[in-house]
Amino acid sequence: MNIKKIIGGLICATIISVIALFFVTTAPSNMPLDIVLVNDIVQITSQNWSNMLAEEMFPEGIDFVVLTDSQQLRFATNEGLNETTHAAMTNRDTLVNVFVGEERVGYVIFYNPHESLIAGETVVTRVGVSGVLIIFALFCAGYLLYLNKNVVKPFKDLEFFAQQVARGDLSVSLEMDKHQIFGAFTESFDLMREELHRARVAEAQANLSKKELIAQISHDIKTPVASIKAVAELMDLLTEDEELKEKLGVINGKANQISTLITDMFHATLEELQALPVTNVALSSEQLPVLLNRVDYQQHLMPFSIPDALIIGDLQRIEQVFDNVITNAYKYAKTDIQVISVVKEGYLMMEFLDFGTGVPDKELHLILQKFYRGNGVGNQIGYGLGLYISKSLMVQMGGDLEVFNHDDGFGVRLVFGLVTGDFGDLDD
Repeated sequence: MNIKKIIGGLICATIISVIALFFVTTAPSNMPLDIVLVNDIVQITSQNWSNMLAEEMFPEGIDFVVLTDSQQLRFATNEGLNETTHAAMTNRDTLVNVFVGEERVGYVIFYNPHESLIAGETVVTRVGVSGVLIIFALFCAGYLLYLNKNVVKPFKDLEFFAQQVARGDLSVSLEMDKHQIFGAFTESFDLMREELHRARVAEAQANLSKKELIAQISHDIKTPVASIKAVAELMDLLTEDEELKEKLGVINGKANQISTLITDMFHATLEELQALPVTNVALSSEQLPVLLNRVDYQQHLMPFSIPDALIIGDLQRIEQVFDNVITNAYKYAKTDIQVISVVKEGYLMMEFLDFGTGVPDKELHLILQKFYRGNGVGNQIGYGLGLYISKSLMVQMGGDLEVFNHDDGFGVRLVFGLVTGDFGDLDD
């Protein structure tokens, strides 16, 4: 609401009203005549119609004109009076017929001096009406100022307060005036702000406690993981069995991977998965088979080959992605896994194909979302995070992760960017 526009409109309306009343009060109106005097003049005129009419025949006090029936002037008390019936009617003069016997012989036109007679009254009317309108306008302006102070301004303050709260700024209090009609109303909103602020502080404290708990648990887990790793390394030194050494290598590699994941828990919670650090460097594709064989502890990978290429990525994160993809195939397909690799259009593409039942088409676009688990997972334990985390890591490494169904099962496609001549500094 713009109070200035309202006041301006009210003033304009007042001025228009004053002008309208001015014209109304100055409009011509018929003035009352002395009936006795009029009758005397008409009677004298009728009696002396055949004679020369003279001023001394008539009483004083009123101007009039005597006309014949053919509009000829017989007598006039003053000059400038209306000397035709048409002019007389236009001026709202009073016309009285003059009869001699039964015959009308002419008219007596009594002049209507309304302009001079109502001049004083018009001035008084104008002053009075104008005064009333001015008082009314001042009253309205004062009332609007009162409304602006006690209604409009508090609502504007409330609007600003609501905008600050919507932006998350809970430090701005809503000033209250107990004498305003909305004092209690605004007080309730300020109490709401304080409750929201307390709730936000409590939420921050809860999040901090959760992170502290994760850090504590991570620290406690490191001890048994370190023990497992130490025992595996000791057994590897004491045994000469090559097959056992290979198994111990898998155990040692998994222990290292768990240790790395635990370290990540210090930097990110489940709601902060994007915070996992990724350091991109140039890697040879010859390193990828080593990672694949390390994570394929059930040995379900079919024989594969990977073209020679120089890719962009983080070796530790690539191993994490491989582990998530292969573990998913272990859990849900329980079949061999075929790996197909090809260099195409500036990328190294690796497809992991299982031979299970696949994923329903209506769920295919959902399984990359955080915490989503398909209807076909059965009683398998999981949180719906593996593929979500893997895709996030692949994107941070400049690549991508895609899922699809093929004729014989489900597939995951990993896309790695290739190193070009302007590779430069890849550290994020």
